[in-house]
Amino acid sequence: MPLHIELKPGEKIFLGGAVIENGETRSHLTVLNDVAVLREKDIISDADADSPCKRAYLAVQLMYMDPGNLARYHQLYWGLVQDILAAAPSTVAYLDEISAHILAGSYYQALKVGRQLIQYEKELMENAQQST
Repeated sequence: MPLHIELKPGEKIFLGGAVIENGETRSHLTVLNDVAVLREKDIISDADADSPCKRAYLAVQLMYMDPGNLARYHQLYWGLVQDILAAAPSTVAYLDEISAHILAGSYYQALKVGRQLIQYEKELMENAQQST
């Protein structure tokens, strides 16, 4: 099934190992085969991975973008999962769902749930700050 993508002027996209930047006008692309695709807004850089859940998201993102190094990213992810669960057991439902997607090789789906986990982490941190 083709993937239809609309890019805003200047928007960047990761497409199968290449970073593509759109020109000055809106563009429409159709991806006809199965390839890793991430919009710029969905990519977390190493510098932006400043919390445990963001680091877990980054590990999944790297699994998706760099399948040649899966073993390394899996090891990183599973270690982070243990740390996150120890600090915030209430994240278990998110981590279970992300992990199931990873084990099925559905990295994009894992990233979608990962964004929800990051939002949940943000809410936990805000609540903790308000309590003190």
